[in-house]
Amino acid sequence: MKNVRQTNINIHRDSWVEINLENVAHNMREIRKNTPEGIKLLAVVKADAYGHGSVMLAPTLLASGADMLGVASIDEGVDLRQAKINCPILVLGAVPVWAVETAVNANLIISIFSKEHLHACKQVFERTGKKPKVHVKLDTGMNRIGISTDEAVDFINEVKNADYLEFGGVFTHLANAEIREKTKIQIDRWNSVISKIDTKGLILHILNTAGAMCYDVPNSNMRRAGIALYGLYPDLPDDCNVKKPNLKPVMSLKARIVNIHNAKDGEGVSYGHTFTAHGTRKIATIPLGYADGVPRGLSNKISGTLNDKEIKQIGNITMDQMMFDITGVNAELGDVITLLDENHSIDEWAKILGTINYELTCRLKVRLPRVYTR
Repeated sequence: MKNVRQTNINIHRDSWVEINLENVAHNMREIRKNTPEGIKLLAVVKADAYGHGSVMLAPTLLASGADMLGVASIDEGVDLRQAKINCPILVLGAVPVWAVETAVNANLIISIFSKEHLHACKQVFERTGKKPKVHVKLDTGMNRIGISTDEAVDFINEVKNADYLEFGGVFTHLANAEIREKTKIQIDRWNSVISKIDTKGLILHILNTAGAMCYDVPNSNMRRAGIALYGLYPDLPDDCNVKKPNLKPVMSLKARIVNIHNAKDGEGVSYGHTFTAHGTRKIATIPLGYADGVPRGLSNKISGTLNDKEIKQIGNITMDQMMFDITGVNAELGDVITLLDENHSIDEWAKILGTINYELTCRLKVRLPRVYTR
């Protein structure tokens, strides 16, 4: 679908995020192609699929090679269930003990790593007759959540022997996949636990997107694909010589021009007048600002495309609007300015801000409508 001023998009704003579902499918297939035979794939769709829309993306991901979905919270899992997504769904984050019954009723798999979790699961089973489905989360060095590797073997054996649980897997998360020395420590800790338990019938997963690209861990039979699903690459070790999957960008950010006017020589633009016109400049305003997830720190540092011409964003980005210098460009009200696409990566924004692409894609879900295309 090509957006021009005549295009009738059924949204109530002149700014939107556009998601290419065909590129989502392509990326999932690329990841599957680069995954050894017999290894399962979990597609991570937490944070509303990193701002892309989990309910809309889930069917495409499952049809293109995902075996399971991963979310951060019970609410995210329930949203998928209400949308009739019936595949296995793992809640990767910590589940409040008072919410275990909700997870069980929604047929979600929860992460457990404490005696409190076991007690809550037993109570739910005794009350409902339903066995909570669980994966045990190990802390191998992230120091966020999980049972320590010193206590893990005993805990896993207790879980395995608990007749009130449906025990499905063990997993951990790499904190520094881009640093081999630190990752080796975590893999060694993982192996020390896995080698001491009965793994028959269990799903074992340690490798995230970056880990799957650069490491081979025999004691695992599932990988978790995250940022790569959305056409973006994680940080990798400098000596990682693996052939990267051929990913395609999924997200575009677009807005229509709502005002065009001239700024005279010497006049400032936006709050603080951080941009001053040198000579008469033609200014276009679009209804897109930091409340929509475009950080104010990008002010005067990014560009976009208007009618196949590169244009510069000027002046401070405001809460709901921003301006572009369109001098010399033939444009009218309603023409579309594109801020993110295959030529303007969100990685460029992340580099300017000293952050990561993950954070920025998640920000764009705040209030922008999404348009899905193929």
